[in-house]
Amino acid sequence: MKFHTKNVHFQDKVDTVEVSKTKPIYQTSAFSFTDLDDMENFFQGKKGYMYTRVGNPNTDDLGKGVADLEGAPVGAASASGISAILGGVLAVAKAGDHVVATEDLYGGTYQLFAHELADFGIEVSFVNFEDQSKIKEAIKENTVLLYTEAVTNPLLRVEDIAGVVKIADDHGLKTMVDNTFPSPYLIRPYTYGVNLVAHSATKYIGGHSDLSAGIIVGDKDLMKKAKSKIVNLGANLGPFDGWLGCRGLKTLSLRMERQSSNAQKLADHLGKEASVKKVYYPKGVSAKGNGAIVTVDLGENYDLHNFFRNLNWVKVVPTLAGVETSVTYPVGTSHRPVPKETRERLGVTESMVRISVGIEDAEDIIEVFDQALANSKK
Repeated sequence: MKFHTKNVHFQDKVDTVEVSKTKPIYQTSAFSFTDLDDMENFFQGKKGYMYTRVGNPNTDDLGKGVADLEGAPVGAASASGISAILGGVLAVAKAGDHVVATEDLYGGTYQLFAHELADFGIEVSFVNFEDQSKIKEAIKENTVLLYTEAVTNPLLRVEDIAGVVKIADDHGLKTMVDNTFPSPYLIRPYTYGVNLVAHSATKYIGGHSDLSAGIIVGDKDLMKKAKSKIVNLGANLGPFDGWLGCRGLKTLSLRMERQSSNAQKLADHLGKEASVKKVYYPKGVSAKGNGAIVTVDLGENYDLHNFFRNLNWVKVVPTLAGVETSVTYPVGTSHRPVPKETRERLGVTESMVRISVGIEDAEDIIEVFDQALANSKK
């Protein structure tokens, strides 16, 4: 070999087998084959990987890991929570079909359902899932799917998953649940009979605010279609983000245990503050805890801008679920796409703050919010 050739081909053509303590990052766009027969082995199901958009060990590990925790047979990773939701919906619904969704959805999901799905020819009706008669009334001849969230964003309503599944079963429909907020540590919707479960793995699955990813798990037949949509629409997850997701997943139970405990203490404390209009924190989510999100409506007694300016080490971000405590403003971020009249009807007010509680000492978390309230009181 001359210099330029040596410069490119200093690595072995075929990897030697080395046993790494942690799974290596398969940061590659494609996988090599020894010859044409070896390449054909992939298409015959005798070899696992060919092209990373179609499959990669790191992304497959993440899908499988979450599926195992959810009690589902199959899982797949995608580039974001929204792409996972889209893959799941398109596994069930096609042009001419109808979906019934809860009205108190995450704003990004609302935007997908209210606007983008129309381009696929899919109609969506938004109804109050607290009143199950409304769900039944919304079902049409072409309805194929009921969609909801295990714990809603940002009002933290705990869904009656078993009740939704019963309605679906009675009408021959499929069900899909976004389980991002509680994570499988607290709730496993698939074990209730839900057909598809989605996650924004950007949140508690990853846990460290350093990746964007989604997960969809569920029935084998539906997951085959969902994975096909993710692959063919180019919504696949990259290997490094898959690896980061797997690393984060290993500490899910430890993080959620601590964050849920801290959130309960913060919610209890803020609930004693008479000048705060309302504290939203769920009850009865799980014997392990009630989640790591606390939403507060400050009402008229506080200057909202001063509150955000006085949060000291707490970060103001448009997301949630990292190990650091953070806050966001739902009206200005997550629920910005939701029409004002819908927000007002649901109770998502302009004085509402969503707190994502971290793993710090609970006393420090409580102190920083006490200070912010004291410094922003009118």
